[in-house]
Amino acid sequence: MINDLPKGFKAGAAAASFRKPGRDDLGLIVSERNCVLAGMFTKNLFKAAPVQICQEILTQYGMARAVLANAGQANACTGEEGLANCRETQRMAAELTGLQPHEILPLSTGVIGPQLKMDLWRSALPALAASLGSRDAEGFTRAFMTTDAFPKFAMHEVGLAGGTVRLTVMAKGAGMICPNMATMLCVALTDAEVERTAWQDMFARGVEKTFNRVSVDGDTSTNDTILGLANGASGVKAAGHADLALLEEALTHILGNVAYMLVKDGEGARKVIHITVTGAATEADARTVARSVGHSQLVKTAIYGGDANWGRIITAVGYSGVQVDPAGVSLKLCGIERFRQGQPVNDHMEDELTEALKADNVPVEICLGDGMGSYTFQASDLGHEYVSLNADYRS
Repeated sequence: MINDLPKGFKAGAAAASFRKPGRDDLGLIVSERNCVLAGMFTKNLFKAAPVQICQEILTQYGMARAVLANAGQANACTGEEGLANCRETQRMAAELTGLQPHEILPLSTGVIGPQLKMDLWRSALPALAASLGSRDAEGFTRAFMTTDAFPKFAMHEVGLAGGTVRLTVMAKGAGMICPNMATMLCVALTDAEVERTAWQDMFARGVEKTFNRVSVDGDTSTNDTILGLANGASGVKAAGHADLALLEEALTHILGNVAYMLVKDGEGARKVIHITVTGAATEADARTVARSVGHSQLVKTAIYGGDANWGRIITAVGYSGVQVDPAGVSLKLCGIERFRQGQPVNDHMEDELTEALKADNVPVEICLGDGMGSYTFQASDLGHEYVSLNADYRS
């Protein structure tokens, strides 16, 4: 086991048989000291019980010491009973760890609707508490995977004026991924000491540049949550503009790495589409166009099939709702310009483009004119397996 967690954090996991016997589906991270808390949450109006409770903890306390995560049960659209059950899992975990219930942040993923299987929780929690210190970042991540093909985690160290601090990010997600807190769960840990407002602000900016710029299928889950816990156990304080800038740069970098993993692991996906929009009147216009292209099922299926059908991309630009002059729009696919001044160019390079589309990463560059607005976005392609997997997800 590689010790890739920041100082002062311990992780554990246990098999509760929520969905499949014999695999870890319950994870716990505990900090030896109080953590400054940051958080971003789904914009879906049907927020799951754990999302509501995490938001409550962030607002009322702004501090926490633990994350309790489960797979196999979303605890979403479960009403007052779901909220009560979630609070009971906090209470039981608190008894076993010596914490207060409000110091434990719940995360859940799985099928929407069913109530938590409280008998399985009661049976598994003692083993979970006893396992603390036995898992690394990968072990914790595996405990809340669902349709993920691989665990998504990364570690990064950054040197500040007072010494080196560590950042570790762990996430799950392969389907139901869309901006507005792209079912996506993520925990970011650091042993840096950082003031609460500064931590939330840099965290929000980092999420906006990374997790809010990815899409697999255009669905925004009821459970999407990303939490940031900073416990200061390194003894190194991020104070002053230079240190805060370095920490934010490192945080954004590692969040970006893990966000890319989500798109790469899109259910049934083979490729990641890297969309860059420039020349827009505003950044908002560029964002709208990028998302229109990235969400287009016709674009995604063409990329999946290696079909150099650039017309689908131009069409998605045209119906995005952004007002542009068609004669001023240009498009490059895999670095090859295919559309300019209202008509196709470089038809003779079709075979070369078809070969380039075999790559795992497909760049799409769209210039809308001579404006200053720009935006980048990542989307997965869309293939047969996505339909197969999601057609019988509950079974």
